[in-house]
Amino acid sequence: MATEGNNLSEYDKDKIPNAKEFRFGIVVSEWNGEITENLCRGAIEVLLEHDVLERKIVRWNVPGSFELIYGCKKMQESYDMLDAVIAIGSVIEGETKHFDFVCQAVSQGIKDLNLQSDIPVIFCVLTDQNKQQSIDRSGGKHGNKGAEAAVAAIKMAQLRKDSRI
Repeated sequence: MATEGNNLSEYDKDKIPNAKEFRFGIVVSEWNGEITENLCRGAIEVLLEHDVLERKIVRWNVPGSFELIYGCKKMQESYDMLDAVIAIGSVIEGETKHFDFVCQAVSQGIKDLNLQSDIPVIFCVLTDQNKQQSIDRSGGKHGNKGAEAAVAAIKMAQLRKDSRI
């Protein structure tokens, strides 16, 4: 594996725009909650680290990763003051094709939301073969994909702001 032993969440904090004026939404899947809570914690820590005020972070929970699409869509519609939304989920492969259908639908659904709305939605859905891979990517040896999603959200919020000028 190319990422073996690497923490992919390390980044140059000085290259991230100041996010003090931005508002963020986070939609979190309750399924595989141990993993999604770690991802959410990582995302919030990065947002706060970049001067986002706690009151400018809105969090909603949905039952599973498939429901992230609807939750993000409703959040985009309900909070027109948001600058970006982070979709957080975890799908772990099992013995059936359910994994394939959920992963495909969620990635396509979030892609569609990005095409249909001016508020970017960041894809932070782990699609792992086993629980250990999810643990490794939600605060383990490969860092925290939630933190990486927050960095992406800040950058996309800045792009959105810059493109309006």
